[in-house]
Amino acid sequence: MTTIQIRVDDTLKKEADALFASLGLDTTTAVRIFLNAAVENAGIPFSVQHREIPEHLQEAIYDSRYRRNLIGPFATAEEAVAAMLED
Repeated sequence: MTTIQIRVDDTLKKEADALFASLGLDTTTAVRIFLNAAVENAGIPFSVQHREIPEHLQEAIYDSRYRRNLIGPFATAEEAVAAMLED
């Protein structure tokens, strides 16, 4: 028998613990189920894919990456919030 140690965010751990407890499992058992399913499926036992990003969000991402259509800089946080609420 071997031990696996992983680091995860505290919030993720608490949420996962609560989810698995609601299913009658502890996190260790859930991880063991995942590993067994991965071996049985010869891969990750669920779909791993990119989500389809709506076109308006793709454009916003492009704009932020290439610094297009940006407003600012702002002298204060209040000015930034006011600019966001103008539309």
